[in-house]
Amino acid sequence: MIEVREYVDARGHVPYRDWIVQLDTTARVRIITAVLRMENGNFSAAKSVGAGLSELRLDFGPGYRMYFGKDGEQLVILFGGGSKRRQQADIQSAHALWAEYKKRKRENDFKMRKLDK
Repeated sequence: MIEVREYVDARGHVPYRDWIVQLDTTARVRIITAVLRMENGNFSAAKSVGAGLSELRLDFGPGYRMYFGKDGEQLVILFGGGSKRRQQADIQSAHALWAEYKKRKRENDFKMRKLDK
Protein backbone atom coordinates (compact mmCIF):
# COMPACT_ATOMS: atom_id res chain seq x y z
CA MET A 1 0.00 0.00 0.00
CA ILE A 2 1.21 3.48 -0.88
CA GLU A 3 1.22 6.17 1.79
CA VAL A 4 -0.46 9.42 0.72
CA ARG A 5 0.30 12.60 2.64
CA GLU A 6 -0.79 16.22 2.38
CA TYR A 7 2.04 18.71 2.10
CA VAL A 8 2.28 21.44 4.74
CA ASP A 9 4.10 24.48 3.35
CA ALA A 10 6.64 26.58 5.24
CA ARG A 11 3.89 28.85 6.62
CA GLY A 12 1.83 25.92 7.90
CA HIS A 13 -0.77 25.95 5.11
CA VAL A 14 -2.04 22.72 3.61
CA PRO A 15 -2.74 23.57 -0.07
CA TYR A 16 -4.49 20.30 -0.91
CA ARG A 17 -6.81 20.65 2.11
CA ASP A 18 -7.47 24.32 1.29
CA TRP A 19 -8.54 23.28 -2.20
CA ILE A 20 -10.66 20.24 -1.42
CA VAL A 21 -12.73 21.82 1.37
CA GLN A 22 -13.99 24.44 -1.11
CA LEU A 23 -15.58 21.80 -3.33
CA ASP A 24 -19.12 20.49 -3.11
CA THR A 25 -19.68 17.15 -1.39
CA THR A 26 -20.04 15.14 -4.60
CA ALA A 27 -16.75 16.42 -6.03
CA ARG A 28 -14.98 15.91 -2.71
CA VAL A 29 -16.15 12.28 -2.50
CA ARG A 30 -15.03 11.55 -6.07
CA ILE A 31 -11.61 13.10 -5.45
CA ILE A 32 -11.16 11.18 -2.20
CA THR A 33 -12.07 8.01 -4.10
CA ALA A 34 -9.31 8.80 -6.62
CA VAL A 35 -6.85 9.26 -3.73
CA LEU A 36 -7.88 5.88 -2.31
CA ARG A 37 -7.16 4.34 -5.71
CA MET A 38 -3.71 5.94 -5.64
CA GLU A 39 -3.09 4.36 -2.23
CA ASN A 40 -3.76 1.02 -3.89
CA GLY A 41 -1.32 1.78 -6.71
CA ASN A 42 -3.77 2.89 -9.40
CA PHE A 43 -2.17 5.86 -11.18
CA SER A 44 -3.77 5.16 -14.56
CA ALA A 45 -5.27 8.65 -14.94
CA ALA A 46 -2.04 10.43 -13.97
CA LYS A 47 0.45 12.05 -16.29
CA SER A 48 3.73 13.79 -15.71
CA VAL A 49 3.85 17.58 -15.72
CA GLY A 50 7.64 17.61 -15.43
CA ALA A 51 10.34 17.59 -12.75
CA GLY A 52 8.88 14.60 -10.91
CA LEU A 53 5.43 16.15 -10.47
CA SER A 54 2.26 14.53 -11.79
CA GLU A 55 -1.30 15.54 -12.51
CA LEU A 56 -4.23 13.24 -11.85
CA ARG A 57 -7.01 14.11 -14.28
CA LEU A 58 -10.54 13.63 -13.02
CA ASP A 59 -13.07 13.63 -15.84
CA PHE A 60 -16.09 15.21 -14.20
CA GLY A 61 -17.31 18.68 -13.35
CA PRO A 62 -15.02 21.38 -14.72
CA GLY A 63 -12.25 18.83 -15.37
CA TYR A 64 -10.66 18.63 -11.94
CA ARG A 65 -6.92 18.03 -11.62
CA MET A 66 -4.94 17.00 -8.55
CA TYR A 67 -1.17 17.53 -8.28
CA PHE A 68 1.25 15.23 -6.51
CA GLY A 69 4.82 14.06 -6.36
CA LYS A 70 6.14 10.61 -5.60
CA ASP A 71 8.95 10.45 -3.08
CA GLY A 72 10.22 6.95 -3.73
CA GLU A 73 7.86 4.12 -4.55
CA GLN A 74 5.74 4.14 -1.41
CA LEU A 75 5.10 7.82 -0.62
CA VAL A 76 2.90 10.29 -2.49
CA ILE A 77 2.67 13.94 -1.46
CA LEU A 78 -0.47 15.88 -2.44
CA PHE A 79 0.14 19.53 -3.33
CA GLY A 80 -3.26 20.75 -4.39
CA GLY A 81 -5.70 20.77 -7.22
CA GLY A 82 -7.80 22.81 -9.54
CA SER A 83 -9.71 22.66 -12.79
CA LYS A 84 -8.89 22.57 -16.48
CA ARG A 85 -9.48 26.33 -16.72
CA ARG A 86 -6.68 27.15 -14.22
CA GLN A 87 -4.46 24.24 -15.19
CA GLN A 88 -1.31 26.19 -16.09
CA ALA A 89 -1.42 28.36 -12.95
CA ASP A 90 -2.09 25.28 -10.80
CA ILE A 91 0.83 23.41 -12.38
CA GLN A 92 3.15 26.35 -11.69
CA SER A 93 1.98 26.51 -8.07
CA ALA A 94 2.45 22.75 -7.64
CA HIS A 95 5.97 22.99 -9.13
CA ALA A 96 6.87 25.70 -6.63
CA LEU A 97 5.57 23.58 -3.73
CA TRP A 98 7.39 20.49 -5.04
CA ALA A 99 10.66 22.45 -5.22
CA GLU A 100 10.04 23.77 -1.69
CA TYR A 101 9.36 20.23 -0.47
CA LYS A 102 12.61 18.90 -1.94
CA LYS A 103 14.62 21.82 -0.52
CA ARG A 104 13.09 21.46 2.94
CA LYS A 105 13.59 17.70 2.84
CA ARG A 106 17.31 18.22 2.16
CA GLU A 107 17.39 20.59 5.14
CA ASN A 108 15.30 18.19 7.26
CA ASP A 109 12.73 20.93 7.86
CA PHE A 110 9.40 19.78 6.49
CA LYS A 111 6.04 18.61 7.69
CA MET A 112 3.32 16.60 6.08
CA ARG A 113 -0.08 15.68 7.35
CA LYS A 114 -1.36 12.17 7.30
CA LEU A 115 -4.33 12.14 4.99
CA ASP A 116 -7.69 12.19 6.79
CA LYS A 117 -10.34 10.35 4.85
